[in-house]
Amino acid sequence: MKRWLLVLLVMALLATFFALDLDRYLTLEALQQRQHDFLALKAQSPWLVTLVGFALYVLVAALSLPGALIMTLAMGALFGLLGGTLLVSFASSMGATLAFLASRFVLRDAVQRRFGAKLKAINEGVAKDGALYLFTLRLVPLFPFFLINLLMGLTPMRASTFYAVSQLGMLAGTLVFVNAGTQLAQLQSLSGILSPGLLFSFALLGIFPILAKKIASGLQRRRVYARWQRPKQFDRNLVVIGGGAAGLVTAYIGAAVKAKVTLIEAHKMGGDCLNYGCVPSKALIKSARVAHQMRHADRYGLSAAEPEFSFRQVMARVHEVVRTVAPHDSVARYTELGVEVLEGHARIVDPWTVEVKLAGGATQRLSTRSIVIATGAGPFVPPLPGLDQVGYVTSDTVWDQFAKLDAPPPRLVVLGGGPIGCELAQSFARLGSQVTQIEMAPRLMLREDPEVSELARASLADDGVSVLTGHKALRCERDGERKFIVVEHQGAELRIEFDALLCAVGRVARLQGYGLEQLGIPAQRTVIVNDYLETLYPNIFAAGDVAGPYQFTHMAAHQAWYAAVNALFGDFKKFKVDYSVVPWATFIEPEVARVGLNEQEAREKGVAYELTKYGLDELDRAIADGTAQGFVKVLTVPGKDRILGVTIVGEHAADLLAEFVLAMKHGLGLNKILGTIHTYPTLAEANKYAAGEWKRAHAPQKILAWLARFHAWRRGQS
Repeated sequence: MKRWLLVLLVMALLATFFALDLDRYLTLEALQQRQHDFLALKAQSPWLVTLVGFALYVLVAALSLPGALIMTLAMGALFGLLGGTLLVSFASSMGATLAFLASRFVLRDAVQRRFGAKLKAINEGVAKDGALYLFTLRLVPLFPFFLINLLMGLTPMRASTFYAVSQLGMLAGTLVFVNAGTQLAQLQSLSGILSPGLLFSFALLGIFPILAKKIASGLQRRRVYARWQRPKQFDRNLVVIGGGAAGLVTAYIGAAVKAKVTLIEAHKMGGDCLNYGCVPSKALIKSARVAHQMRHADRYGLSAAEPEFSFRQVMARVHEVVRTVAPHDSVARYTELGVEVLEGHARIVDPWTVEVKLAGGATQRLSTRSIVIATGAGPFVPPLPGLDQVGYVTSDTVWDQFAKLDAPPPRLVVLGGGPIGCELAQSFARLGSQVTQIEMAPRLMLREDPEVSELARASLADDGVSVLTGHKALRCERDGERKFIVVEHQGAELRIEFDALLCAVGRVARLQGYGLEQLGIPAQRTVIVNDYLETLYPNIFAAGDVAGPYQFTHMAAHQAWYAAVNALFGDFKKFKVDYSVVPWATFIEPEVARVGLNEQEAREKGVAYELTKYGLDELDRAIADGTAQGFVKVLTVPGKDRILGVTIVGEHAADLLAEFVLAMKHGLGLNKILGTIHTYPTLAEANKYAAGEWKRAHAPQKILAWLARFHAWRRGQS
């Protein structure tokens, strides 16, 4: 209501201004005709004229009325250069700030709610360099005064900053126009003031802050590179260190745009995802799921049976899957694409030189314009006393170590309650291991909502996993051939015997041995990069797990595009990495998939949200498949259908999430999903029904009541 009252007041003032034809007084001719009258009035009542003139100027500026230039000339004519400049400077800044505040009060919340995702980059830019942008605009009178006020009001800029920068930025223009007002009688037209030369001078003033920033950035670059000798020419446009997801995509993009690219991999092409992570784990999960379905075939009207299998053959299939996928990431394929692939260990010697110790023992030096570090991450092994004595495997080594076994480990301890730990714990339990999962945090999958964690725990427990949350691992012990891990829970120690120990407590970036320390490239768990993935040296980039903040294969590929484009074309145009819509999934059963905010993150960040939830126990296809377990949970802006985040728990949750990822990326709301035809019967209908739940909660009850009366009237009933 207050917003509407303000809008109505402004509209009334504007209507009055034009209805009374007051704009006729704000012309050069009218001002010149009445100049002597104004001067006489000022001589009689100087303070009154000063206050009235100041107030009128503030009002004209605040309401964005035409005539601010004439008012400036009048101030110069009445008060001279010094007095006029002082009055105009403060009055124009105050009026502009009032317009800024009015725009913020009336429009900002609505605009940010509707276009928040699209405006995120602009908001961040204003927060970082908004004062510089505004100062530049204020120096150039070509930009409409009122438009700057209104648009800046929609941004997060502080009002005090807006006022101070406006006062300073408009000073040069104010001096010019007030000085023209002191010569009012000699002015023939306004074009005499706004000459092409003057406008060009203002344009140069406006460009100056940007040029100054560029110069400062250039000086910073010179300091960074000061101790290095830059080559006069380069062997390559781009050298990529690491043949995992980030490195492969970076090299592919570079070759696609005909740059000369060298990719260096020290171990296995395809990196962690192909050889140790996504591919082998999903192959194992599939075998474990089939075994689980056989045990529970009676749920589908079939005879349940204990699966008979060779564990060696299961692990052999895992390796066969890896071998089948491997050609997609092979040396041969990338060589065919135009990438030079070197097998060896790379070390950055200086910002433009990479030394490669080749697999055969020889050493080769490459000069390059740009370098992309894509060395990935490896398993973190906790510093537990006695761990080396009892032996352990990680998510990297488990595939080779367990492939030698005739049967899964009878008693397996899994350290870690994150996605990797949960996936492997459930899989090995389904394949016959007695699994104990140890997590120091109070619940599994701590980044998810508590109800998701509880569903995951219940599912693992149903498969026989003994889940010990809130248990801190203290040490490992060996008694002859027997192996134990000692954990603490609520002050008491518990000793757990095991045959094999799997460490799955997270992954750390690979930073050592690549020359980063010698170059002084800062790192804290990951390489520190800016919004463009640049390191300390603007021509050296990092992407993927080594850069963070997300350790996902799809995020590594996403970052790779920015690293490649900025490395090859950054001198002309650079792109900030877009982290606005990031999906991820945990492939236990039921799957857990998420994009955007969940409830706990929204509360932590103080983001207001509205919750809509649809249970899969109502979905026809899920009931028919016997997978009616889980839900679709959507967070939206209160009262709006704009999606803030989605969590899906259930069969093929990661696949179902794609529709919401697309919607969030392109600003589509739940109404659009509801209006889209979904094939029946499919699991994807859950997305539409979740949107329907939101729509039902926002049905216009008053209109529906009137419609009920209307239909009753048409039936002839009162």
